[in-house]
Amino acid sequence: MTQNTSQQPFEPTWESLKHVGVPDWYVNGKFGIFIHWGVYSVPAFGSEWYPRNMYREGTPEFEHHVKTYGPQTEFGYKDFIPQLTAEKFDADQWVRLFKEAGARFVVPVAEHHDGFPMYDCSFSDWTAAKMGPKRDIVGELAEAARTQGLVFGASSHRLEHWWFMDGGRKFPSDVQDPAYHDFYGPAVMASPPSFDVPEWYGLDWQPRPDAKFLEDWLARTCELVDKYKPQLIWFDWWIQQTIMKPYLQRFAAYYYNRAAEWGLGVAINYKHDAFPDGAAVLDVERGQFKGIAPRFWQNDTSVSKNSWGYIHAHDYKQVGDVIGDLIDVVSKNGALLLNIGPKPDGTIPEPEAEMLREIGRWLAVNGEAIYDTRPAAVFGEGPTEVAEGQFTDTNRASFTGQDFRFTTRGKTLYAIALAWPGEEALIKSLAKNSSLQRGEIAAISLLGAGELEWTQDSDGLHIKTPAQQPCNNAFSFKIQFADGVFTVT
Repeated sequence: MTQNTSQQPFEPTWESLKHVGVPDWYVNGKFGIFIHWGVYSVPAFGSEWYPRNMYREGTPEFEHHVKTYGPQTEFGYKDFIPQLTAEKFDADQWVRLFKEAGARFVVPVAEHHDGFPMYDCSFSDWTAAKMGPKRDIVGELAEAARTQGLVFGASSHRLEHWWFMDGGRKFPSDVQDPAYHDFYGPAVMASPPSFDVPEWYGLDWQPRPDAKFLEDWLARTCELVDKYKPQLIWFDWWIQQTIMKPYLQRFAAYYYNRAAEWGLGVAINYKHDAFPDGAAVLDVERGQFKGIAPRFWQNDTSVSKNSWGYIHAHDYKQVGDVIGDLIDVVSKNGALLLNIGPKPDGTIPEPEAEMLREIGRWLAVNGEAIYDTRPAAVFGEGPTEVAEGQFTDTNRASFTGQDFRFTTRGKTLYAIALAWPGEEALIKSLAKNSSLQRGEIAAISLLGAGELEWTQDSDGLHIKTPAQQPCNNAFSFKIQFADGVFTVT
């Protein structure tokens, strides 16, 4: 699918917007880096929701904050800003690491729920360009990414700021000080107040965001577009509020029309049903599909199970599980956006840097089976169940050597074993006369190892594996057919 770059403007209607298409760089790139870095990285406790929870009595963050820093009237969230120094931040160095990881696009958080833009926002004095680092973090990353050939995107969580700091209204805190309203406000006590109620994903929280806040949201988001030309804009879930529909239409039309002027392919990420099919790209947080999705989609997840931002007590994933997620997502017509959380000084924690390097080593051998591919007739086979929906990618069992995922390109089918299959790989979906067959098999090789011996019968395709594994974690069998091009979806 190719981006519609006609100079005819998109109209702010779903009917107009749903024909935008998905840019080739996205469908082909498959793998990007998400970056949660902000003031919340300074306390490094709990998660990037520290600024909300430090004002919610009874939470671990509240107790930790009072014990460590004192009452919120004396030391509030704003007082962490000077400690976000970014003294060791080097955008070029970061992007070199992302390229080494095999990423094709990069998406820093431009503004998180805490209301502290990491870019030069003209609508606030409370920004990284004017306080703390006193640097345009997003601008530096945009320049570095483009210089080194990566596609640049940005995420905005500004809308959630409507209610994010509301806990500070319920007891004495600096959130109530008029001097800091421009930072903490509006801090509206909206419902529902916690994840413990099903209404958390409701479409009409009360009180609704007012027109002043929504127009400010639109202006800020359009400014991000104009200043940095991101080719991907990522939104969190709260944009699904019913009151947001006309604002989403206005923003999307503005963004897509600007992209047409630039001659660049762009996309918007959304969750749940905030956009209709075709108007943007669905993002599933820490989750997957059971089968092949009819439209290109994205899984956003983190290297850590318990936080997106930097904390001292990460529960890191195994790198093999992350690689397994990448393969599974790509086989089902998706892309993986993998998050890291830098330290306040601008360094990337070594466990996270090493995880990225290991993914890069795997992609250096197996990238042919990932980049520029399309799904096969079936996504794969094997005993390991993959649950559908959000927040499922940290709970599944590790894949086995009997789990395969399929991708295609031209006359080639890639069968990726998600663990070492032993002396023989048996691919049952490629039994004689299977739906995956495209004429006669011409040759089979293992990426990184060379051509292999094989036989095929009614039980499946039997491939003799080499004595030495060419890489770690997963293994890509390249199956070339003499004729019969695979359908590209």
